Amino acid sequence: MASSMLYGAENLAIIRGRAYPNGLGFNGSDLHGKKSFLKINLASGNSNLRGISKRLIVPKCSVSVPRPASQPRFIQHKKEAFWFYRFLSIAYDNVFNPGHYTEDMRDEALEPADLNSRDMIVVDVGGGTGFTTLGIVKHVDAKNVTILDQSPHQLAKAKQKEPLKECKIIEGDAEDLPFKTDYADRYISAGSIEYWPDPQRGIKEAYRVLKIGGKACIIGPVYPTYWLSRFFADMFMLFPKEEEYIEWFEKAGFKDVKITRIGPKWYRGVRCHGLIIGCSVTGVKPVSGDSLLQLGPKVEELRKPVNPFVFLARFLVGVMAAGYYAMVPIYMWLKDQIVPKGQPI
Repeated sequence: MASSMLYGAENLAIIRGRAYPNGLGFNGSDLHGKKSFLKINLASGNSNLRGISKRLIVPKCSVSVPRPASQPRFIQHKKEAFWFYRFLSIAYDNVFNPGHYTEDMRDEALEPADLNSRDMIVVDVGGGTGFTTLGIVKHVDAKNVTILDQSPHQLAKAKQKEPLKECKIIEGDAEDLPFKTDYADRYISAGSIEYWPDPQRGIKEAYRVLKIGGKACIIGPVYPTYWLSRFFADMFMLFPKEEEYIEWFEKAGFKDVKITRIGPKWYRGVRCHGLIIGCSVTGVKPVSGDSLLQLGPKVEELRKPVNPFVFLARFLVGVMAAGYYAMVPIYMWLKDQIVPKGQPI
């Protein structure tokens, strides 16, 4: 994996491939977005390339140090994310989502979750308008699915979707889930981790609520390598690196941790700008009970007093950065239309 080579991750191994039509799959792209003939998924464990030689890839655009995940971006605090989605929910499904998270991407991202029984108990954390939940209920009875989100405005959109009428829909915090330990067969979260002030705490909660042998599936962003995209990503929200996902899962206690890369087909495998939805990360809970990982107090409390001027300044800067990422898929679509097929964009 190019990013693991670049950032020095030692616990990533290439394990298996998947073919994509016309070479547009994201599993074979490098840091510049150029196509590679090796289609890969990523998994935790000791590095074992089975005869494939490692090669260090250090593009010019990747020499600066990204902001640490421990320093929240401007739309990563819960209050800012709440108001951001207060307005975004108006056009989320019809305007914003199609450029970053298509139905094909959703189905591909859910495939590693192994939704293989209609009787499974599934929690969709950060389920928002129910876009991902629509993919879940193709495989699981809606009465067995709970949608949780902190935004009542997003959940109001989910309640309007006919296939989700039998789902349980509740407001809640991904870092403090209202479910008992060993409750669910599957934990799904798509497009939510980027707004968690403490991703490790959220993934620890995913571990807790799952039954033994249950599987967590987190679908989220990937960090950009192009300098301008990095600049706006570090202002906007959390864009984790792939090895950070694996580290969070392993620290929480998950086993058999794997990453599947996804992305819009018109990007032709380009990942240098980062992706709002760029990977599906899965892990299996090996034993019952809570995670053994010990964490301190929560990074952020929703009811903590906030200076209104600081809040407004952070919010406006974050929204400006979001505007950049609203333009990226349009830019990539135009390039896809102009550049002949088979050539890198």
